[in-house]
Amino acid sequence: MIIKPGISTLEKCVDDGCRYVLVTMAAKRARMIGESGEGLVEADSKKAVSVAVAEIAAGKIGYTKVKEEAPKTEEE
Repeated sequence: MIIKPGISTLEKCVDDGCRYVLVTMAAKRARMIGESGEGLVEADSKKAVSVAVAEIAAGKIGYTKVKEEAPKTEEE
């Protein structure tokens, strides 16, 4: 089975080609699509994960890095 779009295309959609970020984005978006039943793009398959991956490749879905706060010490 050939997955479209390919991983090389998807890696360009995130900083440093981090596959963990890709998987997290696709999983969260697939859950949203599963609940609403609507995607932002047409995909070859009606499966939520396929639609989510197509949205990422099309640039319709993005992410924002969250800065971690430094742990507070007892003096603060």
